[in-house]
Amino acid sequence: MPRFSANLSFLFQDLPLYERLDAAAANGFRAVEYASPYESEIAELKRRLTANGLTQVLFNLPMGDVANGERGYASDPSRIGEFRRGVGAAAQIARELNCTRVNCLVGIAIPGLDPARAHTTLIENLRYAASTLAAVGVTLVVEPLNRIETPGFLTGTTAEALAQIAEVGEPNMRLQYDCYHAQRAEGNLIATIRAHGAQFGHVQIADSPGRNEPGTGELAYERILPVLDEVGYDGWVGLEYRPSRPVPETFAWLDAFRAHEAPRQIKSR
Repeated sequence: MPRFSANLSFLFQDLPLYERLDAAAANGFRAVEYASPYESEIAELKRRLTANGLTQVLFNLPMGDVANGERGYASDPSRIGEFRRGVGAAAQIARELNCTRVNCLVGIAIPGLDPARAHTTLIENLRYAASTLAAVGVTLVVEPLNRIETPGFLTGTTAEALAQIAEVGEPNMRLQYDCYHAQRAEGNLIATIRAHGAQFGHVQIADSPGRNEPGTGELAYERILPVLDEVGYDGWVGLEYRPSRPVPETFAWLDAFRAHEAPRQIKSR
């Protein structure tokens, strides 16, 4: 059965980040993820993780000015130094928090920048990030974002991400498969998981098209999630959704899924 991580950039947003860690544990989670640890006291994050028995499973490389629309800057040749400093900071924090996955949002196409130069910069930066993170035992993951909501994003589909991973050629670089973005961009989730699940480094879920909790849209997670077991995915599944009602109430689908899957898990042993 998949293991579920609470994404604290989406869940318990009425609380400060440190208290979101406490809330995740109080609601039965054993793992957490969030976009950015860089504004927080790392020692306090570590203390809360330890006190609550939580595993930090993922955070992102620095993404730039998110409030003004940036979603990473890995293709920008004028910011290579900034990118590398961000990788160094991420590697240090991952080591402190015992986090084994760091995600790179590659960024939106820069107007006026030659696409070939942007691509070369992106691949070189990803290679640098993967190599640097490998030295501290961390896997780099790259996440496609659908271009309906993020026009011009440089990695928009599973195929594009896999092509970048192949070109980078580092053994610790894998795909972050966000089911919500995948459904919006391309559909065919079950077929994609069966075809490429061996290359997944992390998985995230939300329903589509509203990006709320499972059970509020068109995705049949009771059929999708067992396929992760089928292909041997043993990583975490991040709950990266916008709650449509008070957060604890949005876990009803999870309780129902676990109850449904438990007999099958016992039978398969």
